[in-house]
Amino acid sequence: MQIAEIMTRDVAFLSADEPVQRAAQLMADLDIGSVPVCDGRRLVGVVTDRDIAVRCTAAGAPVSTRVREAMTPHVSWCYADEDAETVKAKMRDEQIRRLPILGTNNELVGVVSLGDLATRAGGTDDALAGISEPARASGELFR
Repeated sequence: MQIAEIMTRDVAFLSADEPVQRAAQLMADLDIGSVPVCDGRRLVGVVTDRDIAVRCTAAGAPVSTRVREAMTPHVSWCYADEDAETVKAKMRDEQIRRLPILGTNNELVGVVSLGDLATRAGGTDDALAGISEPARASGELFR
């Protein structure tokens, strides 16, 4: 099964030039914790509620701070035609819960979450177990 059959389509996204207040409002309105950041439809990063809390709020930055200053610029992703099991393994290995999906022209076409995999691809036990294990090497980023 291809990940395109499982992913959530028509996902909300932000421009890197938008204020973090807009990002926080969008997350609150949609009850989500992360939003892809795009230049047009080209993925340039992801901003999470934690990014805003740590990189902006805790640092005393104003709500007008641009998303580009809070986002994580280098994010994992996969193509829409990739196999669901391969994507699940990638999510497990990289300890991530949501993965942006790109089309053939490298444009954002969707997002897949562990929930999508659980409800549409038959379970996430391996992926969830891998994501829930703490990383062992010092200095690793936790997602």
